[in-house]
Amino acid sequence: EPSQPALLPTMGPSPEGNDAEAPPPPEAAVPSDGDGEDKKNLAADPATIAPLSTRVADVFRTFWMLGLVAFGGPQAHVAILLDHLVVRRAWMSEEAFTELFAIGQGLPGPTSTQLVISTATSHAGIPGGLLAFFLWNLPGLVVLTACGVAMDIFQIGNPWYMAGLPPAAISLVFKAAYGFGKKLSTLQTTMAACSCLVAILLNGDDRIPSTSSQYVYPAMMVLGATFTYVDSNRANPFGTYAPASSGWNAQDDATLRKIGIPPWLGAAFFLAWVAVLLAAVLLVRVGSPAIPPDGYLALFEVMYRTGSIIFGGGQVVLPLLYDDVVLSGWLTGDQFYHGIALASAMPGPLFNFSAYVGAVHLGVPGALVAYAGLFAPGIVLIFAAIPFWAALRHAAWFRAALSGLNATAIGLVGAACVLLWEAAVDSRADALVFVFAGTLAVVHQVQAPYVIIAGGVLGAVLHPDALGLGQKWFCGDSVAMNN
Repeated sequence: EPSQPALLPTMGPSPEGNDAEAPPPPEAAVPSDGDGEDKKNLAADPATIAPLSTRVADVFRTFWMLGLVAFGGPQAHVAILLDHLVVRRAWMSEEAFTELFAIGQGLPGPTSTQLVISTATSHAGIPGGLLAFFLWNLPGLVVLTACGVAMDIFQIGNPWYMAGLPPAAISLVFKAAYGFGKKLSTLQTTMAACSCLVAILLNGDDRIPSTSSQYVYPAMMVLGATFTYVDSNRANPFGTYAPASSGWNAQDDATLRKIGIPPWLGAAFFLAWVAVLLAAVLLVRVGSPAIPPDGYLALFEVMYRTGSIIFGGGQVVLPLLYDDVVLSGWLTGDQFYHGIALASAMPGPLFNFSAYVGAVHLGVPGALVAYAGLFAPGIVLIFAAIPFWAALRHAAWFRAALSGLNATAIGLVGAACVLLWEAAVDSRADALVFVFAGTLAVVHQVQAPYVIIAGGVLGAVLHPDALGLGQKWFCGDSVAMNN
């Protein structure tokens, strides 16, 4: 197993796709602030484990400020967590940290947030995991909810001071696609290209209903996982597959005793996830006509269904949400792209974008409903998976299937580049902002918040109300551009 966080996400995408370098391997795991436990105690008798209240307090002291500084995307998030949880506080070994990261890679949801939940759960059980999740996401939740409400109340379109935000945000999606693509094998790249072409076709043919993506995208992911599973069992497979992991000693490791989730409870979490998914889909799709198609239940169904099929996090979720919330009229295109820019500039995961979507559509209650809907599948499944992960990590078939599933998901990020570029870049000025922001992000490794700010400043300077440079529209209709 790799020990460096920069090497961990080799099997799939991550929410923002940043290529931040990981810190060097820790030479010692002695807590620097006295809050942690020595690594030698990880295998200690359960009687030596601190009371749950003490461990929950440790989680609060550790995570209350991490949510304020979690900029830079998932790679940076992994490095932050490694430093604070393994090096400084020694909550677990580096091997255990790697295994917990792998859990998030194999489940729907935002990978870095699931790593937050699983590491805190390994220290303080379910209460610790939920507390860490809340603290990690709180800043982004508050700011994006407030921005979404403001967008709705003041009906903000595309003012001069926000003109550069959409193309700057889209440059980060291109960076994510580039980062993901570099890590794929030849077979995975081919599979990603196939899913990318299908996604573009779904959104580029008037004869195909736009809502078909709700069914085609999950089906493609299942087909991708099935293909690599079958291929891995061939005598001469097309792809190269990692061997089965030695995994985690689920019976003897004291970390699992801290988790406190028995297998039956893990199974109950999984069944709860399935039950809520089926209930939401059936109520909205085939339920009573009295259920409004744009109400709270419909919003929750869209978010929960999307959160249940997204592997790899934030960038993959964008094309799915675009079809559901923009084409349905809940948000305008400008509002959607402004939300991407704002979410990219905030600490924490891009999934916080859900709060913005809900706030624009249905105010503060809508923000909470959308937020709960998109995050809930990943949270429930991480709690369900931990008791069974040791067995799954021994299974070569699971690792092979994961390879195809993630490759298919990466193809959707490539499709998002095409679709979002077309909608967000109208003029030469937009293209200038895109190239400028992309250069900052990819070449100079500038963190996402500063990329968004710099792109916003350049867009404001080029706007017709300022210098008015680069205002020629790509299709030659300047009137349409200004509208």
